[in-house]
Amino acid sequence: MAVYYIADPHFGHNAIIRLNNRPFEAVEEMDNTMLSNWRSIVRPDDEVYIVGDLIFRAKNPPEHYLDRLTGKKHLILGNHDKWSKHVELDKYFESVSQIKEITDAGRHIVLCHFPMVEWPRSHHNSVLVFGHIHNRTAGDGFNYYLKHENMLNAGVDINHYCPVTYHQLVANNEYFREINKQDSHGNGE
Repeated sequence: MAVYYIADPHFGHNAIIRLNNRPFEAVEEMDNTMLSNWRSIVRPDDEVYIVGDLIFRAKNPPEHYLDRLTGKKHLILGNHDKWSKHVELDKYFESVSQIKEITDAGRHIVLCHFPMVEWPRSHHNSVLVFGHIHNRTAGDGFNYYLKHENMLNAGVDINHYCPVTYHQLVANNEYFREINKQDSHGNGE
């Protein structure tokens, strides 16, 4: 069994392609790519922590996506998960919460859709896995994240549009921080 993380896929959300400069021509291409990526990685017994904003403004009903997502899924609610009020959640998810604490890769991990300044055990080397900011590089959430290695952005926009393991999440976030530190300091100085 493997453990995966993903945030902000926004299945069905046409405008997210433009808003986050996603490399897709149309929402159908985006949805099909992310569904294919998910299904090629996640086996039925794997755990997947969805850190918010799974579906947004989709023309298809939520079940269209939920029926296709493999693995034992845990939903951490985001600001765009209003669809969840109209779905039989226990049919699709092992758990649904606003915030969740787990252990993975020998680390205490707190999952919340929103980046936080402090979280449970943050002063004891705990890790916050969050979403919400996508690949945006402005604002207080991003600036705080840049300075704190124990904050990991699970957003698909920096994690290759697929669920990732803890170690992949760390590597993708290190790369994202590095290229944005260089950009903000002019060639890394």
